[in-house]
Amino acid sequence: MEWIADPQIWASLVTLTVMEIVLGIDNIVFISVLVSRLPASSADSARRIGLSLALVLRILLLLVISWIIGLTAPLFTVFGEAFSWRDMILLAGGAFLLFKGTLEIHSGIEGEEDEHGAQPKHPAFWSVIVQILLIDLVFSVDSIVTAVGMAEHVEVMIAAVVISIGIMFVASGPVAAFIKEHPTTKMLALSFLLLIGVALIADGLGFHIPRAYIYFAMAFSALVEVLNIMRHRKRKAMHVENQN
Repeated sequence: MEWIADPQIWASLVTLTVMEIVLGIDNIVFISVLVSRLPASSADSARRIGLSLALVLRILLLLVISWIIGLTAPLFTVFGEAFSWRDMILLAGGAFLLFKGTLEIHSGIEGEEDEHGAQPKHPAFWSVIVQILLIDLVFSVDSIVTAVGMAEHVEVMIAAVVISIGIMFVASGPVAAFIKEHPTTKMLALSFLLLIGVALIADGLGFHIPRAYIYFAMAFSALVEVLNIMRHRKRKAMHVENQN
C-alpha cells in the first residue's frame, strides 16, 4: 500500500476524477430529461436508481479491465475501417440518443394529448430505468476505456468513479428540477442529447470530435438560456408590479 503516499497517484486521482465528472455531464443531461416526464413522487427514485446503476456498472467494468481492453481490439473491417466492440456500442448508443431525442422533441412540440383531449400518460417507471441502464452502459464503457489509459491502479480508478458519481448525484437533482420547471430548457437539453448522439456515432466511425467543442457549445447555449429565463422573470415581475 506504499503507493498511497505517492503524490503522482493523488495527481492521477484528481485528474481522473475531473475527467469522469466532465464525461458524466452527458449522463446527467440524459437522466434529467427522462425523469422530468415521471410523476414527482417517483422522479427522485428513478434518478437515484439511475446514478446507482451507473456507479455499479462502472465498478464492475473496472474489475474486468482485461475484458474492457479487449473491447478496443478490431472485430471486423468495412471499407478499410476497423470496428471494435467499443465502436459498435458507441454507434448503438449514439443511434439510441438520436432516436430518443427526436422522439421527445416531437412529443414536446406536437403534444401527446389524444383526440378526446385527455392528458398525456406518464411513462412507466421501469421503462425509464431500463433506458437509463442502457445509456449508462454506453457512457460507462466510453468512460472506463479512457480511464484505463490514464491510471495504473484499479483502486485509483474506482475511487475516481465513486467521487464523480457522488458529485453527479448531488448535481443531478437541481438540474432535473430546473429542466422540469422550465420547458424551454428541456428542449435545449434534448438538443444536447442529439449533439451527444452525433458525437458518439462519429467516435464509433473513427471520427473523433473533441469533447471540449461540444461542452463549450452546451455551456454557451445554457448561458443564453439562463439569460432568457432571467429576462422573462424580470418582465413577469414588472408586469405583476404594474398590475398592483
